[in-house]
Amino acid sequence: MAAVRLSDVAAAAGVSQATASRVLNGSSRIPGEGVADRVRAAAADLGYIANAQAQALARSSTGLIGLVVHDVADPYFSSIVRGVQNEARAADKLVLLASTERDFALERQSVATFISHRADAIILAGSRQSGDLDRALEQEFAAYRDNGGRVVVIGQPVPFASAVEPENFAASAALAQALHEHGHRRFAIIGGPGNIRTSTDRRNGFVETLCTHGLTPEIEVAGDFSRDGGYSAARRLAAALELSPGHGTPPCVFAVTDVMAIGAIAAWRELGLSVPEDVCVAGFDDIPTLRDHSPSLTTVALSLVDIGERAVQLALDPQSRPGSREWAPGTVVLRRSTALNS
Repeated sequence: MAAVRLSDVAAAAGVSQATASRVLNGSSRIPGEGVADRVRAAAADLGYIANAQAQALARSSTGLIGLVVHDVADPYFSSIVRGVQNEARAADKLVLLASTERDFALERQSVATFISHRADAIILAGSRQSGDLDRALEQEFAAYRDNGGRVVVIGQPVPFASAVEPENFAASAALAQALHEHGHRRFAIIGGPGNIRTSTDRRNGFVETLCTHGLTPEIEVAGDFSRDGGYSAARRLAAALELSPGHGTPPCVFAVTDVMAIGAIAAWRELGLSVPEDVCVAGFDDIPTLRDHSPSLTTVALSLVDIGERAVQLALDPQSRPGSREWAPGTVVLRRSTALNS
């Protein structure tokens, strides 16, 4: 059965095709209510399906927001996705989602696809990696922005976009200060990839605050931004520090993400080490799955859903400009995983 055409609807309603298009595609030039009602009734009777591209041209908007995340399975990103969807729904927008697994070639391909679909805005969630890759994206976005497209990053600012930036450095500094005040004097770090800005900011904020108290980490190891990355790094750390059950004052290990901290705890458990009796650990992000984790994890709480919502607000704000920045503060939350034995 042939698809119903706009011309069929126009003929059934007794109007021109241009008039039917203005009614069904959302043009601001809508004819009188009686005519509009007649066109809509004819479309419903015939089962006409409007052309999304034609609607976009008529409205100068597709109603689409493109969202690029590194890993949708990571609770950090899934919480941000929830916030983006909440705010997009409230603004009558639909979210197109791409998960890139930190493959920056795939990220660029995803951006190109969103641009080809004429998305009203594109949000990039996650830490940037290198200047060369950012410049490649900047070239991709140049014509898009010239045609009214809007770009927001969640993470460190870049020249071609406005940003919602978590306070990674300041919040990790506050975490180090709180742990020192809590009585900790032995520290170690499980970091992420050295070319990822989020990882270096969190590590540097923590270490620089320790230095103000005359302390330095006993060891630093690094892994991927994942549960498995934290697991493997934690085993190497335990071997380097010669950790054993019931032996001496437990070191306090700062893992730069909660997901890595959870992997670390799993590794230590397999080695017969208990948290916090044999080793203490703190994370960063306060992902939702921590509610079910034992021992409860000391962390820096970011309002991840709120960050996603604010990114959409910024993307749809006509006053925002590339280079503009909003801060997303973090709050230190001390829990059982860093409790010192009495």
